Amino acid sequence: MTIKRVVPDLETQSLEQAKAFYVQVLGFEVVMDQGWIVTLADPDRPEVQLSLMTHDETAPVVPVASIEVDDVDARYAAAKASGAEIVHELTDEEWGVRRFFVRDPGGHVVNVLSHR
Repeated sequence: MTIKRVVPDLETQSLEQAKAFYVQVLGFEVVMDQGWIVTLADPDRPEVQLSLMTHDETAPVVPVASIEVDDVDARYAAAKASGAEIVHELTDEEWGVRRFFVRDPGGHVVNVLSHR
């Protein structure tokens, strides 16, 4: 299994204020804005990313991180086999990802995904 990227997800009450802060203060640029999630990237290194979220569109919680893998089905099977708590079942989302949320032993919820 290959981990393709890890993106921290920060919950915010105001996407506009948070977006303005990260753009103006740290120089990020907006690479995706869906109204409830905004992903920012370094203009010179687009793989360096941060997501801001008011909520999750289909899941019950905002995850602490999104981890993109090459085979989300295999990672889902491994999570189930380990007995880990699945917070959001494996789902094909309308915005082009297949994903699930799992809770780690410390209580953190992680979004595990692959692009379709």
